[in-house]
Amino acid sequence: MCGIAGVIGKSEIGVGQSVDAMLNSMVHRGPDQDGLWHSPTGHVVFGHRRLAILDLSAAGRQPMVDQKTGVVLCYNGECYNYVELRKELEGRGHHFNSSTDTEVLLRGYLEWGPDLLQRLRGMYAFALWDPRYDEVLLVRDRLGIKPLYYSIQEGALWFASEVRAMLASGRISRHLNPAAVSAYLWHGFVPGPDTIVSEVFRLDPGAFIRLDSEGNILEQGKYWRLPPAGSETNESTALEACRAELERASAEHLASDVPLGVFLSGGVDSSAVAALAQRQSGDTVTTYNVSFDEKGFDESCYAHQVASSLGTNHHELRLTEEVFDKQLDDALEALDQPTFDGINTYYVSRAVKEAGLTVALAGTGGDELFGGYASFQDLPKAIVPAQALEALPRFIRNAVCRASLSWASRNAGEVRPQIRWGKIADLLQSGGDLLGLYQVSYALFTRDFQAVLHRHTTQGLDHGLRQEVADTLRACLDSDVGRLERISRLELFSFLGERLLPDTDAASMAVSLEVRVPLLDHQFIESVCRLQSAHRYEPLGHKNFLRDVIAPDVCPTVFDRPKAGFELPLEQWCRNRLAPKLTETFHDINLAHGLGLDSESLIRIWRAFNNGAPGLYWSRLWSLYVLLTWCRRHNLTLA
Repeated sequence: MCGIAGVIGKSEIGVGQSVDAMLNSMVHRGPDQDGLWHSPTGHVVFGHRRLAILDLSAAGRQPMVDQKTGVVLCYNGECYNYVELRKELEGRGHHFNSSTDTEVLLRGYLEWGPDLLQRLRGMYAFALWDPRYDEVLLVRDRLGIKPLYYSIQEGALWFASEVRAMLASGRISRHLNPAAVSAYLWHGFVPGPDTIVSEVFRLDPGAFIRLDSEGNILEQGKYWRLPPAGSETNESTALEACRAELERASAEHLASDVPLGVFLSGGVDSSAVAALAQRQSGDTVTTYNVSFDEKGFDESCYAHQVASSLGTNHHELRLTEEVFDKQLDDALEALDQPTFDGINTYYVSRAVKEAGLTVALAGTGGDELFGGYASFQDLPKAIVPAQALEALPRFIRNAVCRASLSWASRNAGEVRPQIRWGKIADLLQSGGDLLGLYQVSYALFTRDFQAVLHRHTTQGLDHGLRQEVADTLRACLDSDVGRLERISRLELFSFLGERLLPDTDAASMAVSLEVRVPLLDHQFIESVCRLQSAHRYEPLGHKNFLRDVIAPDVCPTVFDRPKAGFELPLEQWCRNRLAPKLTETFHDINLAHGLGLDSESLIRIWRAFNNGAPGLYWSRLWSLYVLLTWCRRHNLTLA
């Protein structure tokens, strides 16, 4: 796992120093080695920071150059089927100088060209220059597990693994993207392809850009999409294929020359990953769980039960309010963009890194694939009244929405528009559109309150998404698939791809920890998509496929409890030890105005939260605090 950076385009004075500055800002992503490479003309510059996982010797140093053809690879990620690909390439006459997966990618490209992408099984983002055609290829993995950002400045394309590295180049203006701020108020994160920085964009998952060495884009597009849903009618065949793909993926994810362990929450998803790892590893697997003093948030007893049944070497890592406060500045520094949820992963990652791990496996993806979230049950119920209201005359629809807002006002006081009751009007106005309902259900703030809070709301956003992004998602959802499959795709593309995976990458790499997600192996996902809905989701919320994986080793009654995600006791902590920091930030009028936010609204939110306003959840308050502190830390303001 690594950090990459570079520039493609006509050379300017100081380009090498700018790329070097980008690398220096990403030492945490690759503390073991670094490298800087220039093409003969100076039009292509690649930089690399290495976190050594496979072949710890200098033979794995990057950028990696093929001496015969001059092809250069700058790569961040893991190719899990590299052993299989290496054997095939050796059979075709290729010789290797290292045991890295990096060299497998390089020689795989020499053998198959861009068709190599269809053979890769893993998480990755890379840049490759081929002097034979004088072209550069930028690629991101299918699910978007590894990030890649870019910006076009004066005809040259700059790229890096982090938004902060782009800023460190000195070539990017430190101006906020107003539309991204609006989107952040919807989600608590910035959906791609935008970033919070006005001139920086994210390459989409499963996408590529092909350009010449002058920085001219020749082609860009997608090389992977989800297959048709429910295409396999034979239940036993389909389930057997899913099990085989998951077992293969789990075994491949164990490849490492450094210490490896498993995040174990005690839930179904992480327990399935731990169970498979324990069966397939030659040694006893090490598992880790974070616990809290606050009993309502502590589920360590379930993790202990699972670990005891599996026979893992289990460790409990306790996170107290005092430790959280002490490490908060580091946690906020770890965020590559503002996101209200990213610090959760930082504290877990830091704890296991300090315990000695360099690689950790996580159960990310199970809820999205098998209907574990409340959205799978709640959204179908919300569609009916929303569609019924849409069938009524406009004046009646407007009257119902006004009545819902009036009712919310009576129940919420001075911050009425943004609490949960205020969402009723937005839900009713969705017209039963699944994407609209989904976005409203996850929204932190309603439309009305966003207009008050953010004075520079940009037109052209569809429920917090750029219009073309919303259109693309709707086209995917309009395909001939069932309602639950459509919700699953929304969770995969939006919640997972836009929030969980970027948060996980930034937070874990901030402490030089590689997090692997076996449940997001693309071939396993493809096999799951082919399952009939009844085999995949029913009974809804139980995730029976994953329970069956665990069943031989763990008593199933362990999982017969209400679902609880990994959540910090932030509501309590914000009112206690963290209160002085939040008070100072929410009363910083100049900071608020620099971001286009209404300072009086911010102060009202903080005051209402402290007064215990019903429905004013910590996530809304925390999302604003993170936005304010992140922009202040990186000196970003509206243009």
